[in-house]
Parts: sequence; structure tokens; C-alpha cells
Amino acid sequence: MNTVATRSPAFDQQGKLTDEQRVDAAVGSFVREFGVTAALHIESCVHCGLCAEACHFYRTTGDAKYTPILKLDPLRRAYLREAGPFAPVVRALGLVKKPSITDLQQWQELLYDSCTMCGRCTLVCPMGIDIAELVKEARHGMYKAGLVPERLALMDRTARQWGSTATPGEDLADILAEVAQEHGVEIPCNLEQADVLVTAAPAELGEHTKALADAARILNRMGVKWTMHQEGFDAANIGFNNGDLELQERLTRSLIDTAVKIGAKTVLLPECGHAYGAARWEAAKWYGQALPVRIIHMTEFLDESITSGRIRVKKVGDTATFHDPCQIVRRGGLEAAARRVLAALGFDLIELQDHGVTGFCCGGGGGVVSNQRATPLRQKVFALKQQQIDATGAEHFITSCGQCRATFEMGAKQAHWDKHTESLLELVADNLDA
Repeated sequence: MNTVATRSPAFDQQGKLTDEQRVDAAVGSFVREFGVTAALHIESCVHCGLCAEACHFYRTTGDAKYTPILKLDPLRRAYLREAGPFAPVVRALGLVKKPSITDLQQWQELLYDSCTMCGRCTLVCPMGIDIAELVKEARHGMYKAGLVPERLALMDRTARQWGSTATPGEDLADILAEVAQEHGVEIPCNLEQADVLVTAAPAELGEHTKALADAARILNRMGVKWTMHQEGFDAANIGFNNGDLELQERLTRSLIDTAVKIGAKTVLLPECGHAYGAARWEAAKWYGQALPVRIIHMTEFLDESITSGRIRVKKVGDTATFHDPCQIVRRGGLEAAARRVLAALGFDLIELQDHGVTGFCCGGGGGVVSNQRATPLRQKVFALKQQQIDATGAEHFITSCGQCRATFEMGAKQAHWDKHTESLLELVADNLDA
């Protein structure tokens, strides 16, 4: 980390660019991102304030600086000065100031510490502005300028070197062998031919190995020919969160290319929200043609397997409430799928006050859970979710995203909350019927 001592510790910087070079890199990236859609979104804001009330960071702090649309101010200024229809006049008359290094440094907190790209602001905007997508584009400029929180930058460097933030691919077979032995399940690795390529989130190779073992248990029960593979296994995609588009493409392409290499028609994503956003919804933008494989989230897989009768589950019969992961439900459309799985398990579902596409984020998405300095903000959002969960009185609290689960576990530990966060995948595996 190369942080200037006289500046606030609330931002980090990487590389040896001068301040002027950082600004030019960021603004240049912003300008390259401005297509028709982005321009229309920036031009369309009517300053109604509805996005503020939708944002969990604004709602839990009351601080106006966390108003989502305000987080895009340097992006808006770059557009007006460099790409807008009156840009020459704006520059000539000095009507809009060029973003400064101080602006960008302050902006780092707003883009990375206090935004999870959850899309709730997008949902309520009466003008249809996709604020979450604009934040993602703005993060690309910040990455180019070397102005990313150091924790996330470290993960980025690790993924560039290893192809994963968890482990080098060459160590995958040994890790899977240990997981298989620990949980008593067969986990194939590096098969030359398979119908399904199974991928993982980093936590499933560490503290949440049961999720990986349970996926194997279900697939083996179904008789599916599947494998994990060292050339493409980590689906979490830190590039998606950081704004490192080159890394995002490389990581997702490794999954698709590996599936093609082994003849797999399906890439099965883990319980991970940003994996779904990066691989399912954005891959086709840069792949250049129709994807040669089907990319499916674990929630879809469980729903389809149960609905088709390929697996049967026993009825649990307890009350439960469910946290809807933003990238999977609001941004991904899998609201009904998770509820069908819960119904098959016989749960009496008690919905959170805000649920489905309107549910509040866990507070840790978009890399926030890995960004240690954002902990106080994340904990405030956890308190909001904790209140809603407790209000249901449900016996079980379930989600279908490992990142959300990790966020809730960290929040519970700090708040001394005794509610256990359960995985939808693990519940299905634990209740398989003969």
C-alpha cells in the first residue's frame, strides 16, 4: 500500500502514479464507459431522493453523503465535461470542475465502503436509472487509477496470480481430497470428460467445506457425471467487485473454456451472488457470441432437480425466514426458485418485512465484507437485518449466498446474536430422501 501520510486513512492507493496521472486514468476510464445508456441515466436524475430511502447505508446512518446518486458525482462531472452534448462549452466556461484527486480519494469510501451494488436504489428510481451498474462502471475507473481499498486490491493481485483468491489451481486436487475424506463423499477432480463443471466460492475451500461436500452428495445421488477442475474452479470473481474488468473476464472465461474443454454443457455456480452476476449475466457481453454452455446457479439447480423428481427431500416442518441475496434475487430473478425449494422442504415460510426483490442487502456484498475498514457501516446494516429476522420469530434463518452467510456470521459474532445462518444447499443435502 502506498498511502500518503497527510491524507485521511479512509482511502488507499496502489502503484506509483502521480495524483495527476490518477485523475487522468480515472476520468479516461469514465469517458470510455459512456455509451448511450450511461449518458441517458446520468442525464435523467430528477433529484427526488427516493434512492436515499432505498439505501441501507443511508437508512441506518441518516448521513446524506450515502445517498446513492450522489456517489456518482465525479462520474457525472466527467460526463458533463468530456462526453456530454455541451462538453466544449462546459469546459470553456468552467461550468463544471474536473474531478480532483481529493474528490477521488473521498469517493473511494462512497463507492467501496458504503455501496454493495445491491440494486435496491435502481429498483425504486422513477427514471429507471441503474445506479448499481453506474457504480460498477465508476469502480472500473477507480481501479485504473489505483484507488481501490487495499484489502480488495490484495485479493485482486492474488486472483491474478493464482486464478483464485483461495488457492492456486495446482493445489485444488489435494484440497478436494481432504474435503472428501472429512465429509465422506466422493469429489471428482480434473476429469477429462464430464457433463457438468462444478465451481466453488473461496469459503467453500476453507471454512464452509460442508457446502462443497453437500453439492457433491447431491450430484452423486443423482448419478450426474461431473467434476471440478483446476483450470477453472473459483466463481466468486473479485474482478467483478473491484472494477477490474480484465480480471473479471479472465476468471469467467476460464470457467467457460474449461467446460468446453471437457465437453460439459453446464457450469454449476456455487451459492454466491456475485458469481451469478459475473458469469451468468455479463459473460455474453464480452464472449462475442452465444455462450457454448449453460451457466446455472445452485438455487436454480436445486429447484429444477426437486421439481423434476431427480431428487426427493424430506419435510422439515419448522418455521423459517429467508434472506433474499441481492445479486441472485433482485438482480438475478430467482425469487420464486428459492421459495419452491423451501416449500418442498416443508418449511412454513414467514417473510421478512422487506423481502423478495425489495429485501435489504446483508450489507457485505460488493466486497464490503472483505473491506475491514467498512466494518462499522456493515454492522449498522446487520442491526437492521437482525431486527427484521428476530421480528419473524422463525425457527430457521436461511439464505442461498455464501457471501451473505459470511456477513451474517460476522455480524452475529460481533453482536452476540445466537441465530444460526443456514444454507439452502446444505438443508437440501441434509434432508435427502431415499
